[in-house]
Amino acid sequence: MNKARKNDWVEIENIVLTPDERAPQVPDDTKATPLMMWIKGFLMDDEASIGDEVSVKTLSGRIVKGKLVEINPRHVHDFGNPVHELLEIGMELKEN
Repeated sequence: MNKARKNDWVEIENIVLTPDERAPQVPDDTKATPLMMWIKGFLMDDEASIGDEVSVKTLSGRIVKGKLVEINPRHVHDFGNPVHELLEIGMELKEN
């Protein structure tokens, strides 16, 4: 899908803090990058393409403006890679 239409489920992004606005106690590698925010919601504009500045209405009813980064975004959740030590502990506990 190249274009989003009004009421399509989309994701936008905004820069919350630029690198210059980051707190002085933040580690240097973190300070070098902007603090970003991603929000999913329903497109309020009639039509938009990736990269356009748009408004969305979130599930909680907030209206937020930002740069359109994805059309029909998925919810992707996982618990990361297995931790070997935790796997061993689980087997050890079952043995005792």
